[in-house]
Amino acid sequence: MATKNSTPIETAIQITLIGLLGLWCFQIAKPFISPIVWAGIIAIGIYPIFLWLKNKTRLSAGWTATIVTLAMLLTLITPTVIISGALIDNTQTLSEHLKKDQLEIPSPPEGVAEWPLIGKNLNKLWTQASEDPKAALGQYDTELKSIAKWIISTAAGASLNILIFIFSIIIAGVFMVSGDGVKQTFISIFDRVAGGRGSEFTELSLSTVHSVVTGILGIALIQTLLAGLGFIVMDIPAAGVLAFVCLIMAIVQIDILLVLIPLSIYVFSDPGSSTGAAIAFLIWNIGVGLLNNVLKPILLAKGVDAPMSIIFVGAIGGMLLSGIIGLFIGAVIMVLGYTLFMAWLNPKTIS
Repeated sequence: MATKNSTPIETAIQITLIGLLGLWCFQIAKPFISPIVWAGIIAIGIYPIFLWLKNKTRLSAGWTATIVTLAMLLTLITPTVIISGALIDNTQTLSEHLKKDQLEIPSPPEGVAEWPLIGKNLNKLWTQASEDPKAALGQYDTELKSIAKWIISTAAGASLNILIFIFSIIIAGVFMVSGDGVKQTFISIFDRVAGGRGSEFTELSLSTVHSVVTGILGIALIQTLLAGLGFIVMDIPAAGVLAFVCLIMAIVQIDILLVLIPLSIYVFSDPGSSTGAAIAFLIWNIGVGLLNNVLKPILLAKGVDAPMSIIFVGAIGGMLLSGIIGLFIGAVIMVLGYTLFMAWLNPKTIS
């Protein structure tokens, strides 16, 4: 530590050494930052369930956290593995086509030309693209390859992301057991940073994260898993990729019916699908698409005041930075940062 007798050179050396030590610690801890942050986000989102179950069963915090953790693993991991497997298979096929410089597009199913308004033009364009993809999409060849390679690289980490997901859920269970201690730590940090407003900023942070997790991420994940399972059951081409697209759209608050309805029409037009199966798939898709309108009023107790642009930048930027897990973490962190910044500008917004 610098003293009154320290020379400027000694002080500079001490600061440099402390900075190097901090940087070294950061580099060591860096691989664990995203999983631990994600664990904290999960813990905050499901903590009310943890408290409710603990009060109802009168079990210890450890046993209650164990039950909640196992329930989450059993509920989420199986469909996640199935959809991630489909995503990996789809991208492996796409990778092979890219290596061979081939882009195969299937012919349009019978009946597309009879669709109202867009049928004839869509059938013509689709037929041209299937017969000569390079001629139809040649002007977008570079962009398509860039997008495809990015999807491949993202899907390549899907297995690792599943392991991170499992690890984060287990760590979230540990956080729930020590919830009061963790909360007090954040109060102390905010007290130091925000000049005695630790409790206010901590409560605001918890409320914001809980709102985003339950009202945005939770609903997006539920919709994606249900939609993806429907794609797989109906043997929709590129089911994994389409489910991934639905996940991104749901998180950035774009209605996934924009994807589900055209797919329902596609199934009706496919001669290999029975009318009953097509009707069931349409009803399933409508139900999944409207799930957002049903669950949001129930789960979103306090509205997320952040603009959609903040959520969009957080989700996409987080995914580019940290893969699929970053899609969730980025949205939460950006909304939290925006909320705290606005509260700092206008203290009256904290109630």
